[in-house]
Amino acid sequence: MDHYYWFALKSIPLVGNVTFRRLLERFDTPERALKASAAELSTVKGVSAAAAASILTHDYRPFAERESEAVARHGVKVVDFLATEYPKVLLEISDPPPFLYVRGELHGVEDAVAIVGSRRASTYGLVTTERLAGELALHGVTVVSGMARGVDTAAHRGALKAGGRSIGVLGCGIDVVYPPENQRLFKEMAEKGALVSEFPMGTTPLAENFPRRNRIISGISRGVLVVEAVQNSGSLITARYALDQGREVFAIPGNINSSGSRGTNQLIKQGAKLVDGVEDILEELPQRSKVVAHADPLPSFSLTPQEAGIYTLLAESPLHIDDIIVKSELTVGDVSAILLRLELKGAVMQLPGKHFAIT
Repeated sequence: MDHYYWFALKSIPLVGNVTFRRLLERFDTPERALKASAAELSTVKGVSAAAAASILTHDYRPFAERESEAVARHGVKVVDFLATEYPKVLLEISDPPPFLYVRGELHGVEDAVAIVGSRRASTYGLVTTERLAGELALHGVTVVSGMARGVDTAAHRGALKAGGRSIGVLGCGIDVVYPPENQRLFKEMAEKGALVSEFPMGTTPLAENFPRRNRIISGISRGVLVVEAVQNSGSLITARYALDQGREVFAIPGNINSSGSRGTNQLIKQGAKLVDGVEDILEELPQRSKVVAHADPLPSFSLTPQEAGIYTLLAESPLHIDDIIVKSELTVGDVSAILLRLELKGAVMQLPGKHFAIT
């Protein structure tokens, strides 16, 4: 689909996301809205006389032509909010972008949880993020984050390493790699998940872009997990957007002596759900996802009775080694040996923090 007129209408001064949607509801297509008369525009709720004058007089052609050429040159998809791939939950927010620039694949309906946090996360924050992202992915949940350094990067990597989907929402143009050290992650995300942006091609990562990006991170998700955050951070802005949008807010408790935990601990005081395991998140999703390993709980290759017992435990949910020991009623040495054998057989894999899951 040619999005020339979508780019054109979006470029008109005084036509924001809400006005764009109202124009589309009235005229069906951006092209008809751009060609409407002053009298017709005056009948659209919320379109001021100044906005109507802007639509009638603004020369949108240079931008629309440039944008159409850039999208084609870079092989970028444009998903407008009439398309089946446009995330339906994003349409629930007050000002959904009329279209998204996309690399990879978007799904109109999917379970998604955002994980956000500090760019300067502690080892505890990074390990916890990667583990929980991996466990969510193993339960079929798409992990959403902002492709920034620290927690965002750990969230994306954790989901992809577990074989799941991840969506990165950018605060710059879809053709701009930021931060630059994430070049390889960008490529992997486009192949195994999606990168999305509402900003025009070539937009640089300016500070004012990120709060706008954050509302999409929460808007595309059913809940937002904050891992580490200082007070007044961007992660807390995302949490506020989530609350305004009717999303669930989760937080990882942190060290009371660490400034990086003050924001998350404050969220918990204010009513965010404390998370110390993936089940705390899954039980709040509207439709709980199943573990990605259906059919017969036992693999086709040969297992001893003890190996089969532990494999069956892990088929229900990823577990920490201590939980495996308790549930299996075996010794530490026996469980460690069995897990090693299962790893060598390709039946299980180890996640960060001594957690294990079936492959």
